[in-house]
Amino acid sequence: MKPRQLGLTAIALALLGGVVAAPSAAAAPTKATAWTVRSPGNTSITATLGLDNAGGLNLAVASGGSQVLAPGKLGITTSAHEFDSGLSFAGRRDKLVRESYDMVTGKQLDRSATMNESTFTFRTADHASFDVVVRAARDGVAYRYVVGGSGPVTVQKEASTFELPADAEAWVQPYQSAYETERTQTTAATANTAEPKTCTGSTCSFGYPTLFKVGGAYALLTESDVDGRYSGTHLDHADGSTAYTVALADNKPVTAPGPLATPWRTAIVGSLDTVVRSTLVDDLAPPSKVADTSWIKPGVADWSWLTGGVDASASAATQRSFIDYAAAHGLSYTLVDYGWQESEIPDLVRYARARGVNVVLWFAWTDLATQQQRDSWLPKIKSWGVAGVKVDYMDSDAQSQFQWYGAILADTARLHLMIDFHGATIPRGLQRTWPQVMSVEGVRGEENGQNADRDIFLAFTRNIVGSMDYTPTWFSRPNRQDSVGHELAQAVVFESGWTHLGDDPAGFATQPVAERYLEQLPTTWDETRLAAGSPEQDAAGNRQVVMARRNGDRWFVGGLLAGPGGTMTTPLGFLGRGRWLVETTSDSNGTLTRTTSTHTAADTLSVTSPANGGFAAIACPATPGRTSCDKPVVPAPTTSLTLTPSTAVVNPGSSLPVGASFTLPQGPALHDVRLGVDAARLPAGWKSAGRTVSAGTLPAGTALSGQWTVTVPAAQQGAVVEVPVVATYARPGADPIHVEQVVSVKVPPHGTVGVSALPFESATNGWGPVERDQSNGETGSGDGKPITLHGTVYPRGLGANATSDVKIFLGGRCTAFTSTVGIDDEVASSPKGSVTFSVLGDGKTLATTPVLTSAGGPTQIAADVTGAQELDLALGDGGDGTAFDHGDWAMPELTCQG
Repeated sequence: MKPRQLGLTAIALALLGGVVAAPSAAAAPTKATAWTVRSPGNTSITATLGLDNAGGLNLAVASGGSQVLAPGKLGITTSAHEFDSGLSFAGRRDKLVRESYDMVTGKQLDRSATMNESTFTFRTADHASFDVVVRAARDGVAYRYVVGGSGPVTVQKEASTFELPADAEAWVQPYQSAYETERTQTTAATANTAEPKTCTGSTCSFGYPTLFKVGGAYALLTESDVDGRYSGTHLDHADGSTAYTVALADNKPVTAPGPLATPWRTAIVGSLDTVVRSTLVDDLAPPSKVADTSWIKPGVADWSWLTGGVDASASAATQRSFIDYAAAHGLSYTLVDYGWQESEIPDLVRYARARGVNVVLWFAWTDLATQQQRDSWLPKIKSWGVAGVKVDYMDSDAQSQFQWYGAILADTARLHLMIDFHGATIPRGLQRTWPQVMSVEGVRGEENGQNADRDIFLAFTRNIVGSMDYTPTWFSRPNRQDSVGHELAQAVVFESGWTHLGDDPAGFATQPVAERYLEQLPTTWDETRLAAGSPEQDAAGNRQVVMARRNGDRWFVGGLLAGPGGTMTTPLGFLGRGRWLVETTSDSNGTLTRTTSTHTAADTLSVTSPANGGFAAIACPATPGRTSCDKPVVPAPTTSLTLTPSTAVVNPGSSLPVGASFTLPQGPALHDVRLGVDAARLPAGWKSAGRTVSAGTLPAGTALSGQWTVTVPAAQQGAVVEVPVVATYARPGADPIHVEQVVSVKVPPHGTVGVSALPFESATNGWGPVERDQSNGETGSGDGKPITLHGTVYPRGLGANATSDVKIFLGGRCTAFTSTVGIDDEVASSPKGSVTFSVLGDGKTLATTPVLTSAGGPTQIAADVTGAQELDLALGDGGDGTAFDHGDWAMPELTCQG
C-alpha cells in the first residue's frame, strides 16, 4: 500500500500547484524558487511563495488570476537566528484541512472550513531550520512561522510584509492599543496622512483590520490565533511606501516555549460580499476549549452608562428601572457599569432574575489582574447569580496582556461566567476558542462621538473579524448627528453577542416604533449577507451599507447611510422561495414609521433616507393569515417568595429551621415549579436537610411551601452568610425563571481572632477598597503592599484610606479589641498624610487616637467591646486632606467567648 499512497500524494501535490518533494523535511535542496498554494475546489485564491537569489522569502496573493498582494517579504528574527535571508529550500509537505464547528456568537453559527495547507521548510547557512506554513481558502490566505526546539524561543522582530499597489484605495485606522481612533479612506501610499498621527519619524502605525481595494478585489489584513505565546501586532508603513510591515507590540521581543508557532498573518481576499461573509479569522483559530456551551446565552442588554454615567450605576433605584424596562420589553440583560456598590448587587441580581433578566457587572481589569483577585471576585459574583462581566481598560497588545486574557478566560469558563472586553484589543479568533466571549470593544463606538462615515467603514473592517461592542441606539443623544433610523439600523448592521443598547427607558419611550423592532432583535445569526453597499462614496456623495442577517425563518435587515441622503436600494435576492412579508422601519420627519409590504427574492426594496439616515426591516414568510413578523413578548409574572425567618443569629454548631412559601398572586398558572434551599451555594461545612418541593402546575393564589434545617459547623469562625432559597418555574421557549430570597445568618466570632479574617458587614473607603492583609495601595482590589509601619512589616491587618469605615458583627460575644495603628510607609515620602483612628461599639466611641502622621510613627489602640453587637473601625482625616491618608490597622485582634 505504501507505493500507492506516495503516488496519491504526488498527484495531490501536483493539483496544489507545487513542486513535488519528498515528505521528509530532510529532503535534498531544490532549485525551485516559487511554489503555489491554491484554494480548494473551484475557488480562485492563490498564494505564491517565492525564494529570491539572496535566499529571502516573499509571498504574493492573487484572486481570479489577478494579483492582489504583490510579493511581500517574509521572515523572522530570533535571538538565535535570522530567518530572513541566506535561506535554502529543504522540503514541502501538503495537506487538506477540513473542519466543521459551531459558534455561539458571530455572523454564522454553523461553520465549515476547507483549506489547502503547505508547510515549507528552509534552512540557514548554519543549518538552523524553520517552517513557513501557508494556507489558502475560498476567502483568503494566511501564513505563519514555526520555529522548532524544546527551549524558549525569543522573537525579536518579523520581516512579514504586505505589498499593495501605491494607488490602492485604503481604509486605515491609526494604531492605538484600544483601537479607538477614527478610520480614514486614503490610498496605500498616502496612508500616513491619516489623523491622528501615530508615527515615529516617517513611519506610521496602523491597526488591524485594514482594508484595501486592488482593482475589483478587496484585501482585509489582520491576524489570527494570538495568545500568551506572542504579542498582538500591527502594521508599520513608511511615507510613500507600498509596504506594510508587521510590528510587534511596543516593538518589544516576545519569548515563548519552543516549538513556537506564530500567529497567522491573514489576508481575507475577494469581493466585498466575500469579505463580509468571511469566517477565515475564526477558521484559523484553535478549536473551542469549552466543551459544554449550553450556559452561554447571547442577547440584548440595556445599559445606563451613556445616559447616566457613574451616578446611574451607583443608584440601585436607577438600575431597577433599567431591569424593569428589560423585563417589559423582552431584553435578556441589564449591564451595571462602573460605580456599582457591592452591598447592593446581590439584592439587585435577585430582583432582576425574578423578572427574567440577568445582570452583567463591570470591572476594571486591574481588579482582576492577579489570580488572587480573580479567585476572590469571580466566585463571589457567581454566587450572587451574576451572569457575566464586562472588563475594561486593558489598552494593550503586549504579550503579558494576552497571557492575562488566557488566564481570565480559563477562569470565567470554569465558573460559567460570560465576558465582554472593553478598552481592549480586537478579536483574533478569540470567540471560537473561548465561546463565552460575548463581545469585544476594540472600536471607536457610540460613546466616542458620532461619525456616519465611520459606521460604514466599520461594517467592512472591524466587525468582519468578530463581535463588536459599539453600544448603538442612543436616540435621545444631545445634538445627535444622525437620524433615528440610522441609530436603529446600527443594532442590525453591527454584530455583537451582547448588544448593549445606548439609551435609557425615557429615551426609548419617545421612539415606540424602534422599541417594537428592538423587542424582536436576536443577536445570533444563522446566515449573514451583504445586501448592498460599499465603503466608497457614490456619485451623490453617499456611502451606504445594507446588511441582512437571518435568525431561523426571519431576516433582519439594517441599512446605514452616510452623506446627504437619497434612495437606498436593496436587492432582496437573499430571501428564499415564495412570498415574504417585509416590515420596514424608516425615518419620517424626525421620527420613525413602520410599513408593511409583500415581496419575493426577485424584488428590490427602496427606502428614502435623510442625511446620515438608515432603516431596519424584518422579513418573514408570508404564510396565509400572517400579518406581522413579530413574535409576542411575554414578561415574567409577578410572584411572591417569603421566608421565615429572614434574618437570624446562629452560634457555631447550632441549627436553624427555614420555611418558605412561593405564590403567584394572579395570572395563568405556572408549570414545573420547584422550591428549595440551594445547598450547593452554602459555605464548606454547612449542611441543609430537607427535600426540594415541586408542583407540576401552580395555579394563581395557591402556595407551594417547604421546610428545611440549616446547620452551622462547630468550627465556623465569625461569618455573615446568606442562605439562598430558590423557586424556579418553566417558560415555553425560554430559560426557567429564577426567584430567590435569602436568610441572612450571622455567626459571632469566638476565641482570639484576627479581624482581617472576619467578614465585613459593610466597608467604605476614601480610595479604592479596604484591603485585607496589605496596605491600601491604589484603586484596584488586592493592589497594596505588605503592611509596613516605620519599617516594621505586619503580616495581618486592614489597609485603608481616610475617610474609611469598617463594620464587623460581634453578636455580644467579644470583650476586647487591640491593634497597632499608623500611616503606612507607602506614603511616608509625602509631607502630607494625617489621620485619626477610632473604635466604636454599637455606635458609641470606645477608643480614639490623636492625629497621627508618618513622622510620629505608629501607636497602640485598645477598647473594651464587652456586649457590643457591632464593631466599627473608623479612619478619619487629620485635617490636611485625604490624598495621602493611607492608614493601617496592623495585627487587629478580638478576644471573644469560646
